Amino acid sequence: MVGLVMRGTASAALKELKRQDLLQKCAYVNGTWLSKAETILVVDPATGQDLAQVAACELSDVDDAVNFARTAFEQWRNVLPWERAACLRRWAAGMRENAEDLSTIMTAEQGKPLTEAHGEILYAASFLDWFAAEGERAYGETIPSHLAGSRLSVQMQPVGVTVAITPWNFPSAMITRKAGAALAAGCTMIVKPAPETPLSALALARLAEEAGMPAGVFQVITGEAAPLAKRLLDHSDVRAFSFTGSTEVGRILLEQSAKTVKKASLELGGNAPFIIFDDAPLETAVAGCIAAKFATSGQDCLAANRIYVQRGNYERFVEEFAKATGKLKVGHGFEPGVDIGPMTRPSVAEKCRRQVSEALCSGARIVVGGQDSLLGGNFVTPTVLADVTDDMLVAKEETFGPVAAVLPFDEEGEVLARANNSEMGLAAYVYTKDLSRAMRLTDQLEYGMVAVNTPKFTGAPIPFGGWKQSGLGREGSRHGLAEYLEPKYVCIGNTAS
Repeated sequence: MVGLVMRGTASAALKELKRQDLLQKCAYVNGTWLSKAETILVVDPATGQDLAQVAACELSDVDDAVNFARTAFEQWRNVLPWERAACLRRWAAGMRENAEDLSTIMTAEQGKPLTEAHGEILYAASFLDWFAAEGERAYGETIPSHLAGSRLSVQMQPVGVTVAITPWNFPSAMITRKAGAALAAGCTMIVKPAPETPLSALALARLAEEAGMPAGVFQVITGEAAPLAKRLLDHSDVRAFSFTGSTEVGRILLEQSAKTVKKASLELGGNAPFIIFDDAPLETAVAGCIAAKFATSGQDCLAANRIYVQRGNYERFVEEFAKATGKLKVGHGFEPGVDIGPMTRPSVAEKCRRQVSEALCSGARIVVGGQDSLLGGNFVTPTVLADVTDDMLVAKEETFGPVAAVLPFDEEGEVLARANNSEMGLAAYVYTKDLSRAMRLTDQLEYGMVAVNTPKFTGAPIPFGGWKQSGLGREGSRHGLAEYLEPKYVCIGNTAS
């Protein structure tokens, strides 16, 4: 990749940043960088090496940020849409200009391979550009009047102060996908990043500041997640929030926000079925499944979690899929050619090992991988489990790591019922050459997003989100902008005597 340089250890890589001012360790509140006596430790998940001590904000800092955001909202909402758009575009341009440094920071604290981190930075910038344009098209409507002499209209107005609680697996893209929409709509936003990956969020805040974002419009609060998130949601001045993370935490946040009846946008867990019919070209299906399963080292809510393969091609698929999986290179994200980095959290690696162990005890077989990684720590060897059944943990739970569960099926109706038998409903994949079958399944799969014969379907123009307990609302597209707008109906009567 042009301009992208592989470096050694994470700490050494951070010392070589072209712009050291992007490596911020203070929270960003009302246009100022806030240091605190108490800090949180950021570590390299590949080695456990300390990287930085970042400010641990107090509850009073949350109160201040909300007050500043409320004051800034009164000004920002009145900035013309094209002026807000220009600020977002400058922010996006700054991200692209500094993509190498931003990628280095992300790989250091999150662990994903450097080339994947670079791809995320470009992906993240695309949301700012998209919403810059979409905010200029936040059209209202006129209504044919049912009242003589009256004119009826609907205006779309910004909801107010908003909050984004973002995850560690996509520490830049999940911020811009939320903030781009909120700021384009005329709202202000406070971001609470995951404690594992605050450096990426603070680097974005530095570039937002450089782009001319007014004080209080975009703020970043760092520190322990639960108490800060609760305090943010307790504030009645916060009118909407967006969260990406587990369904378990999403339920807690939704309950907390109910006290002040906030608008909620939730992108929660996934347990994606990947359905391969006998007529699907085997090579295409294997390549697509590798991409859908192992991107972001498997730490992706869209990752193929239950790989259903029709009986006629089952053994051939297992063999070829295992061969491709065995070729994946595991290592530090800064090493050349690495496909699978460390799990960002030790608990994720532990969950992977627990699922493999339980599956083997329940009758599944390992085709490739399975052993503890020679690298130890947070590293998990890419593993393929065959003959998995629906009642095994690896099929019932979201794995969120490089462990692939392959399950055989016989008939279309059977696999449809099995795929839908989940409380999750984020994304599903279907591989078939039969157009009629593809149309039937896209109609009947209980998922917010369905990809047919492709592992790639995300992007700024699409409405990202799930059904059932995979979330509420949508991010990206015009629907993502609507999450931060309120319709106001206006009736103007005829006052003529």
